[in-house]
Amino acid sequence: MVTYSEAGVDISLEEQTVRALTGELSETLDYRNIIKNKGHFAALVDFGSRAIAMSTDGVGSKILIANLMNKFDTVGIDCIAMVVNDILCVGAEPIAMVDYLAVEHPDPEVASQIGKGLKVGCQQAKIAMIGGETASLPKIIKDFDLAGTGIGTVDKEDIITGTQIKDGDIIIGIESSGVHSNGLSLARKALLEIANFNVDDKLPTDNSTTVGEALLEPTIIYVDAIMDLLNSDIEVHGLGHITGGGFSNLKRLNHDMTYIINNLPETLPIFKAIQATGIEDKEMYHVFNMGIGFAVILDGKYQDEALEILNKYHKSYVIGEIKEDSDNRVLITTNENKKIEL
Repeated sequence: MVTYSEAGVDISLEEQTVRALTGELSETLDYRNIIKNKGHFAALVDFGSRAIAMSTDGVGSKILIANLMNKFDTVGIDCIAMVVNDILCVGAEPIAMVDYLAVEHPDPEVASQIGKGLKVGCQQAKIAMIGGETASLPKIIKDFDLAGTGIGTVDKEDIITGTQIKDGDIIIGIESSGVHSNGLSLARKALLEIANFNVDDKLPTDNSTTVGEALLEPTIIYVDAIMDLLNSDIEVHGLGHITGGGFSNLKRLNHDMTYIINNLPETLPIFKAIQATGIEDKEMYHVFNMGIGFAVILDGKYQDEALEILNKYHKSYVIGEIKEDSDNRVLITTNENKKIEL
């Protein structure tokens, strides 16, 4: 059995590390007008009738795939996506970002390619890249690392925290393009080490693409779809970005609910190829998005209207429902009718 931990990433230890860090920092929230929203996808600062949402993230080990393929013009899209998709989750509209590029040695050609990806990401998200930092850090950085911090704005009365999620609400899942920018350590171990593929080999479950192309496929930016939904008359109760931790991300929205997922679309070829190397079902759903990159929770009476809006941009499906349950679980029924609890 292959696990994320064996690939070098221990999710449980990461969670403990985050708790240790944030535990030391929690008292700083009293220094300013911070809207405390523990465990959500973006932080909120009170500015009178409005709030500023903030989020920061990086591209992660997807950069190693870019290095293997000598192709750097898409990782910037991932950097934008990881930040703006989190900002959306509190109901905020992303407006601007700054980036941080740390390099082992400066390389203008690689920097130009990275910049092209950042530009495309900004165009897709309709945001401005207003500044940033580039640092040369030999002996600290191998090749390069790319991260960004973004801000958005929202009327305080329109903030979405997940507290309105109720028993019987439905979960709409919006398609992902593949692995996105989480779980790449496990994906690389599975496909490049265990299966011993090269990045230019055909993906065994989809001969129209290569292993490298499938892994490097950029993260979808959901700004247009979600902002269209939020600007409608539909009452949205919860928004979740399905990133590292897979569907367990939903538990962050409301701790008094259980999230039942029982109507997933067909598994994407990249995930079929990864799992074929010996990864158990629970590990797959705990690490990867499994074809759903974003989730919307709302009252079922809005189902048809919401799907009509979202499907204008990306394939979207009703994938499950909410049950009031203080155990705070995610219960998944796979396409093979296997039962998983996260």
